[in-house]
Amino acid sequence: MEFILDLVIIILATKLAGQLSVKIGQPAVLGKLIVGILLGPAVLGWIHTNDFIHYFSEIGVILLMFIAGLETNVEQLRQNWKSALAVAIGGIILPFAGGFGVGQLFGLDDMYSLFIGILCSATSVSISVQVLKELDRLRSPEGTTILGAAVVDDILVVLLLAMMVSFLGTSSESISLPLLISQKVLFFVVIIVIGCWVVPYLMKRVSRLKVTEPTISAALIICFGFAYFADWMGMAAIIGAFVAGIAVAQTPFKLMIESKTETIAYTIFVPVFLVSIGLNVSLVGLSQQIGFVIVLTIVAIITKLLGAAVGARLTGFSTHSSLAVGSGMISRGEVALIIAATGLQNGLLQQQYFTSVVLMIIMTTLVAPLLLKLFFQKTSRE
Repeated sequence: MEFILDLVIIILATKLAGQLSVKIGQPAVLGKLIVGILLGPAVLGWIHTNDFIHYFSEIGVILLMFIAGLETNVEQLRQNWKSALAVAIGGIILPFAGGFGVGQLFGLDDMYSLFIGILCSATSVSISVQVLKELDRLRSPEGTTILGAAVVDDILVVLLLAMMVSFLGTSSESISLPLLISQKVLFFVVIIVIGCWVVPYLMKRVSRLKVTEPTISAALIICFGFAYFADWMGMAAIIGAFVAGIAVAQTPFKLMIESKTETIAYTIFVPVFLVSIGLNVSLVGLSQQIGFVIVLTIVAIITKLLGAAVGARLTGFSTHSSLAVGSGMISRGEVALIIAATGLQNGLLQQQYFTSVVLMIIMTTLVAPLLLKLFFQKTSRE
């Protein structure tokens, strides 16, 4: 029953930390992220990563992105697709060059430097979604652009990673690039067909069932089904969950599902997800690589911020709005952690640099909420 005690500590600590963070004028999510570091191996050592933490955090991030999909304005997403594409491309090119440059600066081989570049190109907006909800800006043009750009970013980075694994990785498995691209195309074709025609029909029929909570149950089945399908097709599960939210939002049950899903997510699963990020922090061996960690983190933050902001600025956003979009793309989160693990497994990332890379991912995740709030405050005064 040890996991019950972990759950008690996590829920209590995240709520208190969130409240304290709000009181000092910061996003609640920042306090929840920091408390994960305090509870984990880096400081107190009260909670360690285990199967319970892993599975609950996976559910938490999937529900978080499902809620983001539910709250997304589809019409605004269509209007901002050019901005989303430009933000994603800008947010890949500059971080890739920056990450490669850092690798070269610290004497890494070209192969390892290229992988660092791919790692810096990744984006995870799950934390940004939480902050945007707190600021009530998830449905804004900036919020919609961030979400759309994250989808494009995920596709492009996965393709880059697959190419590198195929040509330079040590894995015995060969990856066919045409097959990989076909998978991505098939994924979107299938979910668009299901989302447009199957989901509305299914929700309508299920709502008539005389069982407990049939509608929310159907919505969660769709959410997790889309997430699993995305993962199976080589995409991030959060992309599937996000698209599932958009599909369900087109039904008459949107508001009811949104309310009940938020209750489920924010009571248990999202707190575990936020704490799980801090649990990855380890200070072992850090003293030998402190310079690498600092430089890589600074470059990762600045290049993603400016690269994405330039894309937004070129497509009509104001300077402060562009910086707000850029700050929403900074967090590398669980997407970069998956890429780092893949690189380690395929010989593209040296073992001694894994902790440094994880710390960079954590730091970008901590900085994103601060910059998001700062630039959105400036945007509201324009």
